[in-house]
Amino acid sequence: MSVAEVACAYATMILHDDGVSVTADKIAALLKSANVHYDSYWPGLFAKLAEKKSIDDLILNACSGGGGAAVAVAAPAAGGAGPAAAAAPAAEEKKEEPKEESDDDMGFSLFD
Repeated sequence: MSVAEVACAYATMILHDDGVSVTADKIAALLKSANVHYDSYWPGLFAKLAEKKSIDDLILNACSGGGGAAVAVAAPAAGGAGPAAAAAPAAEEKKEEPKEESDDDMGFSLFD
C-alpha cells in the first residue's frame, strides 16, 4: 500500500467515526490538511467504497479474510467406515533455522 492509500483509509475512518458523511471532497480536505500528496482518484475510490460497504463491517472483518489454510479433520461417516477412513493430520514441515554467527566464530569476542 502506498502512503496515499493508507492516508485515504485513515481519512475515511476519521470521517466515519465523527459521524460525517464520507465524500471525496472531505477525504481530499483531510489529506490536504495533513500535507499528504496523493493522486486525484484515491479520494473518489474510497468515497465510493464507503457508499457501497459498511465501514463498521470493513473494520470488524479486516483480519478475518483469507490467508492461511485451515486444517480440518473429518468426522467418521455414520456408516461405521472404520479407522482407515479417518483423515490423517497433515505433517508439519520443519524449517531449519539458520545458525547465527557468534563472536567466537569470527575470531574475536567482547572480552578479548
